[in-house]
Amino acid sequence: MATVITDEIRLSPTDRFISRYRWYVLGTLVTIGALSWIDRQLLSMVMQSVKNEFSLTDTQLGLLGGTAFGLFYVTVGLPVAWLADRFSRRNLIAAAVGFWSLMTALCGLATGYASLFAARIGVGIGEAGQAAPSQSMVSDYFPPHQRAFAMGVLYSFVPIGYLISYSAGGFFNDTIGWRSAFVLFGVIGMVVAVLFRFTVREPARGMSEPLTVARPTLPAPSLGSTLLTFLLRPSIRHIALGGAAHGIGMFAAALWLPSFFIRTHHMSSTDVGLRLALLMGIGGLIGTLGGGLTIDRVVTRTCDKRWAVWLCGLFLTCVIPFTIAVYLSSGPTMAFVLFAVPAVLNHMILGPIVATMQSLGGVRRRAMAAAFYLLLVNLVSMGLGPLLVGVISDHLHAALGDDALRYSLLSVSTITTAWAATHLFLAGRTVVRDIAAADQD
Repeated sequence: MATVITDEIRLSPTDRFISRYRWYVLGTLVTIGALSWIDRQLLSMVMQSVKNEFSLTDTQLGLLGGTAFGLFYVTVGLPVAWLADRFSRRNLIAAAVGFWSLMTALCGLATGYASLFAARIGVGIGEAGQAAPSQSMVSDYFPPHQRAFAMGVLYSFVPIGYLISYSAGGFFNDTIGWRSAFVLFGVIGMVVAVLFRFTVREPARGMSEPLTVARPTLPAPSLGSTLLTFLLRPSIRHIALGGAAHGIGMFAAALWLPSFFIRTHHMSSTDVGLRLALLMGIGGLIGTLGGGLTIDRVVTRTCDKRWAVWLCGLFLTCVIPFTIAVYLSSGPTMAFVLFAVPAVLNHMILGPIVATMQSLGGVRRRAMAAAFYLLLVNLVSMGLGPLLVGVISDHLHAALGDDALRYSLLSVSTITTAWAATHLFLAGRTVVRDIAAADQD
């Protein structure tokens, strides 16, 4: 049954107000995304302190950093996306931010591994309510020819989150302690949730689409029908699998890189945090903004939407030799210098990939398209990546000592990057046909 949203706005695309206001909305969504990434990644900078306080193994840390978050993230993601295609996305996002921020604060009050694990589950559940509705809102505020760049701006929350979580996390870990850091960021998130709820308005669905695209005069399709449609479209399958493969290495590196530099190169958490913050923050911003802008221009000039996925596959192919060199470097300085290239290229695919998924989902399935992609990325990548590196590291530790983590990260990162690039090249074979089908849904 169709649901009427009473606070929708429907303004002309040429209206000056909406042109300015949509950037404010995008900015608030970037802020929210950055908070989600900070709350997610803060653990990586305090992990050694948590390990020492609770006497944990690397496998337990992998479960805490990935599986606890990923498994419960995906159980909520699809139902929330189903609601987001029918009800106010603004209200869903505000509620989600408030809940996960509360859970983040509770991480700082954990009395042991079990209570910290439970609080991390709560963070994952809350963050599941933000990602898909955010992508759906951006797609309604920005037209297709600007969407990859807009999604690149949205996904700048990733490098911004890295910048803050790595720098502030390392500093707070060495000064006020890991518990106070979790409480501080939790309180900030609850304030932002209230601000978002009372300053952002719900956009009309499909308001930025060209006149040739069908408007959503019917209610959103059922969950089963939507999933079947997505599974039958090859480019959706390949992009989702490519994103999941890429995410295994990305989530694993995001969680374990600080520990790698601390163990292998004997650096302090503050020093590691500042260097990674600059590389992942600045490099990531260049990547997310530059990737979306570059692909928007290439697709517009060539009138060939296949380049949206082909270029992403090419970017990832170029990452592989630099990743190998990073983990085999004998000193930290060269490792950080080499890591600048993957820091940029890995982020260049984020905006174009999610923008393409939004086009493939069609106007009535936007939140579901985002959730379908995030289902695999978070279940496989977040659930498996950090855990896989931890298990391999524990297995190799008897023979390699602290170098076990080096070779665990090396193997996981290179294999998954090559796997992801292959899927993106394959997606280019049918992406034009599948987008045309989505436009008629």
